[in-house]
Formats: sequence, structure tokens, C-alpha cells
Amino acid sequence: MAKHTYQTGIIGNCAFIAHVNKNTNIEWLCWPRFDSTFIFGGLLDKNKGGEFSILPEGDFTSHQYYLENTNVLITEISCADGTSYKVTDYAPRFREHDRYYKPLMLIRQIEPIEGSPRIRVKCEPVSDYGKTKLTVNRGSNHIQFLGGEEKIRLTTNIPVSYVFDEQHFVLNETKYLAMTYGEPLEAPLISTCTRFLRETIAYWRIWIKHSNIATFYQPYVIRAALALKIHQFEDTGAIIAASTTSLPESPGSTRNWDYRYCWLRDTYYVITALNHIGHFEEMEKYFAYVTDISFAEDFRYQPLYSITGQKNIEEFILEDLDGYLGNKPVRIGNQASEHIQNDIYGQVMISVLPLYTDHRFVFSERKDSARWVSYLLSKIERTIDEKDAGIWEFRNMANIHAYSNLFQWAGASAAEKMAKTIGNTELEAQAVSLKERAAAHIESCYDPIRKVYTNSAGSPNLDASTLQLILMNYIDPASQRAKDHLIALEKELKASNGLFYRYKYADDFGKPKTTFLICAFWYVEALAAVGRTNDAIREFESLLQFSNHLLLFSEDVDEKDGSQWGNFPQAYSHVGLMNAAYRIAMKLDRPIFL
Repeated sequence: MAKHTYQTGIIGNCAFIAHVNKNTNIEWLCWPRFDSTFIFGGLLDKNKGGEFSILPEGDFTSHQYYLENTNVLITEISCADGTSYKVTDYAPRFREHDRYYKPLMLIRQIEPIEGSPRIRVKCEPVSDYGKTKLTVNRGSNHIQFLGGEEKIRLTTNIPVSYVFDEQHFVLNETKYLAMTYGEPLEAPLISTCTRFLRETIAYWRIWIKHSNIATFYQPYVIRAALALKIHQFEDTGAIIAASTTSLPESPGSTRNWDYRYCWLRDTYYVITALNHIGHFEEMEKYFAYVTDISFAEDFRYQPLYSITGQKNIEEFILEDLDGYLGNKPVRIGNQASEHIQNDIYGQVMISVLPLYTDHRFVFSERKDSARWVSYLLSKIERTIDEKDAGIWEFRNMANIHAYSNLFQWAGASAAEKMAKTIGNTELEAQAVSLKERAAAHIESCYDPIRKVYTNSAGSPNLDASTLQLILMNYIDPASQRAKDHLIALEKELKASNGLFYRYKYADDFGKPKTTFLICAFWYVEALAAVGRTNDAIREFESLLQFSNHLLLFSEDVDEKDGSQWGNFPQAYSHVGLMNAAYRIAMKLDRPIFL
């Protein structure tokens, strides 16, 4: 079989994300929110998913790329008759009236490059995950689609009859398509689209200029940062794992999950990545999201929440959709919201630590300090001796996991620092006691014969999540124990080309068939942490081949052929890349002229 890579790029404005295929089709777009029904869902069903394409007569080839340092995507189409054109896709985002303008608006600009190509625009949005075909009304300069939650309007300077009838026409000047959800575009089309594009390009380039990104493989880190940025739902601050659902971890595996939610268990990694690139605004919004959830909960956190912090994320299957390349089921919602994952409490505690240790935050932002620290410590104390589903969300397996207790230990360590900052000796003593209890659980996972920490107490199984014991300095990275632990994990879990399995033992769905990309980036970080910098660089460079044509990464990679699988792009894979590149760059720490 040929290597499988995703043939799409993403555009977005922190209100929505759209996937644009190399064939110009909008393959995926959910409105009005990341977790809403798709308006275009060709990724999951070519017939029921609708279509928004701009195609020529006859055969063609395409070349797709981002405008440098932006989330503006260009697709160039070269036709069999020698003519060519390009489509510029973007979601408007810029500052206006002292706030960010980020409308539910997708703009497509079509320009001839060579000759006068004949093209056809086909626009068929749907609703209710393809169950509802929308009613089409024709206006003088627009087409309106009715029958969904809100009206969708396509405003254009292409003759409306050509679009309505899906008729080919000659492209001899720049044409514009502005699709809106709810509020229509009530402004001059051409000048507005021209200004929106100029302002959007400027916004993204300034955002990158204000990012602290080292020179080590900088283009990959820049693209990862831009991808991560648009996975934040700015209205609440939530950051989703991916904008897609049910792209399989491997073909036929049925491991098809809905990732359009915010996993609290990944808080530490996201905050770390944002901190490395110096973007405090995004961190603060994420703090606010986590805080709102925290004070709404009485006892137990869920592993994941909706982008508005809602708890009820019922999982159900859409039986009537074909699935990606025929891979069923198509799931909406995620049952993992019901699981017990006890690393979350430490994740949340660590996420607020910068408010106490980073003096770029002002004192007034640390209000209710004692109450806040006590509240989170009480959650750790109630769950520290409890079995849980672990980071990988096993549906029918509960254990005392090394990883969960690592974050309990780290959270208690963070609480100790906070307590010292606010001068509360009682909380400090409680935090120290909890650190010792968490460490005892972690040590119960140590196998002295193999010189390795296993995934859980009494288990022989190894797990890539225990790489974090080194990265979070539970084990001194300079120690022989850290080096031995890493060697043991390498021996069992390392695949070819720098790839890394999460684990190799059977879970609820059998043995995993693909490697997990973020684990490979953890491995790179661990190599750098123990002083094997040259190995870290080599493995990092090897992983770069597993991006698609736009430097975007999936969740999973097939060791055998390097195919991309899983939801795409996966925000946390890009977080892993950013953190690994940063750690290597800090190890190198050399003048830019060398």
C-alpha cells in the first residue's frame, strides 16, 4: 500500500477551523463552534458531507502552501491545457476597535496565473452531520442556504447563475467568495476582502515576530505554533486536541475518536509550549478556562470538557456516515469524559504555578491564593491512593499508574512553592506530605531487576508516559537511574526512524498497531535531558519526514510505511515538537553565526 498522508491544510481564526484539500475542496468545517455539526464533512462521507470546490475542466495537478508565517493557505491548480490559477483561503483575524475581529466567515480568492482557465464553483453545505440538505435561495449577488441552525450566505462577484447551476466559466480576473454563518457580509465585497486579507496577513506575521522561537528547525516550530494557536477557542480559552472526529488510529482498528474537546491532562505540555514561545495572552486565557472549570467542580475533574467547560459529552455513533476511507464508526462525543484520570489534579496545579513564580504576572492576579491552593491540594489528597484509567484512558483497566502519581507528585511540588510564596506553612506541610505519598506509589512501580519504572504497580508492562519521570526531574536526568530507565524503554518501545509506541501490551481494543507521535517527541526530549544531545538531534530530524506537505503532523504514524493516521492535525503532536525543539536548542545554546 502507498504511504497515507492527509492531503489537507487548515485555516482558522480562533473561532473555527476549516480543512482545505489539495483539490480545493473544503473537506471539513464545523460551524458555529469547533464541536458543532459539520457544514462541510467530505472527510467522513464524500456523498453526505457536502462540497465546496473550485475545479477546472479536465485533469489538473496542484501545489499547496502557506503564505510565509501565516495561516493563509494557497492552492495552485495547473490545468491540462496549460492554464493555471490559484485559490487563497483564509479566515479573517485582526485587531479592530480594540478587540479581535474573528467572524464566522470563510473567504476564498480566485486568481488566474496563466491564461484563462475554465473553472466551476460547486458549493453544497449541509447540516446535522449530513442528515439535512439545505434549501438554496438565489439573490442578486449571493446565494443563501436555509434549513440549518442559522442561515449561511455565499456572497460573490462571480455571476450567481454560474455558481447556482454549477456551470464552468472563464476566469480572466480575480473573483471572491465570502461564506458567512448567521450575520451576512453587508459591505463592498472586493474592497472588504482585499482589506481583510491584508489585515489577516499582517496579524499572523506580527504574532510570529512576537514569538520567542530559537533557530533550531525554526520553520517547523513556526508552523507548529501557528497550528496550535488556531486550536484555541478564544471565546473561552479552551485548546482542543484536534478539529476532527473519527479519523482512525489505524485502518480497520475502530479506534476512531472525537477530539474536538479540551483535555485537562495535557495542560502542562500546552502551558510549557506557550511559555517557551512567550505568548502570555494565550496562557492567561487558558488559565481562565481551567479556573472556571475548577470552581464549578465539587470533587472530581473529568479528563476532558467541552470548549465552554460543559461536563456532559455523551458519545454516540452516526451509523449513516461512511467514515474516513470507509473506516467506521463515526463517533460524536467522547466517553473518556466519564473516566477517572488522577493526573489531572497535578496538571491543574502546575498550570497555575507561573502566577506565583513568574514575575511577569502581577500580584493582583494571585487573588484567593490560600483558598485556591487548599482547594486543589484537597483534590490531590482525595485521589492520591486511587486506581485510575491512566493517561491512555483505558476503558476497562484501572491501576496505580506511575504517570498519574508523577503528576500528583509534581502538583504537590508546585503547591509547596505556592505555599512558600504566600507564607502559608500549613499548606506547605500538607504539600510535602502528599509529595512523599505520591513518590511512594511511583517507587512501587520500579523494577530493580530490569532497572526501569513500569506503567503501574505490580505490572511488568512498560509505557512511554514514564519518560516524563526524566523530563519532570522526578529522576535526576544526570543520574544512572535515568539513563538505565531510558535504555530499557528504548529497547522495548522504540520503533524505526525515531518513532515510539505508547505501549505494546493489549488494551480494550487489542495491541496498538501504530506509534504515537507525541511519545516520539518525548523520547527526543529525554535523550537531550540525559545528555545524549547528538542522538536527540538525529531522532528529531528523522521525525520530520512524518509531516504532510504543509509540515502538519497527525496523532499516529505507522512504523511500517510512515503513514499518517489519527485525528489531524493533532495539536498535541505539534506541542511535542515545539517542546522537543526547545529542549535541544537550550542544550546547543550557541551563537547564531555558528
